[in-house]
Amino acid sequence: MKYLEFIFTTEPQGQTERDVLCAVLADAGFESFVEQDGGSLAAYVQADVFDKEVLEAALRDFPLAGVRVAYTWSEAEDRDWNEEWEKHFFRPIVIGGGRCVVHSAFHQDVPQAEYDIVITPQMAFGTGHHETTGLMVEAILEADVRGRRVLDMGCGTSILAILARMRGAARCTAVDIDEWCVRNSLENIALNGVDGIDVRLGDAALLEGLGPFDVVIANINRNILLRDLPLYEACLAPGGSVLLSGFYADDVPLLCEAGGRCGLSLAGRREKNRWAMVEMRKP
Repeated sequence: MKYLEFIFTTEPQGQTERDVLCAVLADAGFESFVEQDGGSLAAYVQADVFDKEVLEAALRDFPLAGVRVAYTWSEAEDRDWNEEWEKHFFRPIVIGGGRCVVHSAFHQDVPQAEYDIVITPQMAFGTGHHETTGLMVEAILEADVRGRRVLDMGCGTSILAILARMRGAARCTAVDIDEWCVRNSLENIALNGVDGIDVRLGDAALLEGLGPFDVVIANINRNILLRDLPLYEACLAPGGSVLLSGFYADDVPLLCEAGGRCGLSLAGRREKNRWAMVEMRKP
């Protein structure tokens, strides 16, 4: 699957401007963001879903007044992401008050944690650094998933599905539209010595006939979540929970309204650096 790499610059430059830009780009279909030296932002989008008109409209409606955004783009090259991570001094990620650590096999002196997840970065996306991944990990650490059936939509490297199984989930189904994600998920699952995770290539259309699930995890982006929430609810068991992230805190009311139309009610929310996650429950 081909990706396009965009380099965005804002004027003025600052962390707030970059955070808001990430949220705007996520709504426009971008999947991953990497801050560059000098304050620019690299962002990646699948070539076959990129829509220039959608991007230009999103930038015209940028929510911070007085901010100018410019960009260049090119086709993203396939790379050895292990080498890239080492080159940029990637560090282990410690989440949940020290309960979970995510790292690569090449790391030395990894902090001790209750849950140790090893991933091999074969792609640029889903590496666990983003705030939304941390929010979802924290939610799973606090949730009672033992013996429950879990669905991980937009699984990326399957960090969340792996953690759910480590915490005693009965079985997990992990779904992603990216072939790289599926391959890397299978590698990471084997690397961590867990079983009971069924990895599938596709989107929410695959959910028909699957389930029921007790917990649905979806860390994607606002527009996809809004579109697919009815499909999540349809395969959710009574009393089950949906954990959603990948959106900005200002979008929480919009997600809650969409969940309400599906019969889901808000059960909790978290925020970090203006990113958010919500938990909704089915009666």
